Amino acid sequence: MTFADIVGKVNGFAWGPIMLILLVGTGVYLSIRLGFIQFTWIRYWMKNTFGKIFKKQEAGAGEVTPLQAVTTALAATVGTGNIAGVTGAIVAGGPGAVFWMWVSALFGMVTKYAEVLLSVKYRERNEHGDWVGGPMYYIKNGLGKSWSWLGTVFCVFGFLAAFGIGNMTQINTIASSINTAIDAFGGNVEAHSVVLFGQTVPVSSIVIGAIAAVIVALVTIGGMKRIGQVTERLVPVMAVIYIVASVTVLVVNIRYLGQAFGLIFGNAFTVQAAFGGAVGIAFKTIVQKGVARGVFSNEAGLGSAPIAHAASSETDPVKQGLYGIFEVFMDTIVICTLTALVVLLGYCSGAISPDWAGSGGTDLVSGAFGGVLGQKAGALIVAVGIALFALSTLLSWSLYGVRCFEYIFGVKASMLYKIVFVIAVVIGATLKLSIVWDIADTLNGLMAIPNLIAVLGLSGVVIKLTKDHIRSAR
Repeated sequence: MTFADIVGKVNGFAWGPIMLILLVGTGVYLSIRLGFIQFTWIRYWMKNTFGKIFKKQEAGAGEVTPLQAVTTALAATVGTGNIAGVTGAIVAGGPGAVFWMWVSALFGMVTKYAEVLLSVKYRERNEHGDWVGGPMYYIKNGLGKSWSWLGTVFCVFGFLAAFGIGNMTQINTIASSINTAIDAFGGNVEAHSVVLFGQTVPVSSIVIGAIAAVIVALVTIGGMKRIGQVTERLVPVMAVIYIVASVTVLVVNIRYLGQAFGLIFGNAFTVQAAFGGAVGIAFKTIVQKGVARGVFSNEAGLGSAPIAHAASSETDPVKQGLYGIFEVFMDTIVICTLTALVVLLGYCSGAISPDWAGSGGTDLVSGAFGGVLGQKAGALIVAVGIALFALSTLLSWSLYGVRCFEYIFGVKASMLYKIVFVIAVVIGATLKLSIVWDIADTLNGLMAIPNLIAVLGLSGVVIKLTKDHIRSAR
């Protein structure tokens, strides 16, 4: 058995049916215990999250504003998966996968709420006076020091996963999408290549990697406060650009909107032939692809986002927890849904080929945008969208990796991690990363195990604090 085979088997477990049932099941359990607050409390959490976005917020030393905390977490969750990943789920699981993506997100809202609440409840100050928190801290301070080993396990998965899912795969996708856009405008990136690490690498990829590395270095060395300041500006810009472009496609193709929703709901429970092929899609595959894409995209249950939220100046764990609900809503219900609809409308209108067999992710999205805005504009929108999404993910995951690393090795060792992380940006832009993707997926999924143990173990705390808050809010 090769190394790739071993990784594939472990990855099959990390994102397989058992883990996905556990992830969604945790959200279902918490939803029932909390009275489905994602629905019954929708007016309240929207008022206290989206309603406060444009209000001036202040933060003291070693902390960031609640908005900066949520935009840092959103920057990590809104990444290439929101474009290429969603399309990949549709290709592999059919349009019905989108329905199950929604289901996982609706329950994931409460899981993320619980994670964020616990991260603020059990956070502590580090040697620099910064607020630090996340699964490792609510395991140690909530479950007790005898469980600290479980927090260490989470951190090992976390700081290693950051190199893959939050670094090399992100910059590699940025380089690929920009190179595609250059070719769309008449350039020829392959004509200007060098041999590096035994393979031909476009010079443009090296330049892109170097520029990104400088940006990441300047922002990351500044710590959580600098990251929060950057994401506070970057996330709204990237969201507006992508949302406006997507809504434009929806408006132009509005006559096909009913047909697109029909494909989603009509294929959510049925077994039928894949698009353009004779091979049927099993119901299990439809559900698995949709749920996996939802969880992978919004990270509900994985334990990464609470690390950013723990730095918030907000002192009420419940109020910061509400941003966890909003985060999943924006990532999956809004942005992932827009990507899915753009692709399905492109299919219904004939802008993209009905034969989806073997199709990738970004080419279908580019084609769908191109059917309305022109092929050059379509390629440019996807390139800009992926570049901004992936860059923001790079910045946020650098924080996650650092926090996990310093939990084990101490604050003084964090600079070493930052340096290696920056170097990995340049390397990631120049390599073919299929095996890195698999390893990153595996580590990312395995982070959920210690985190979910803690969330379920501390669910009584979540329920008590929430009910106390509801009583005081009335």
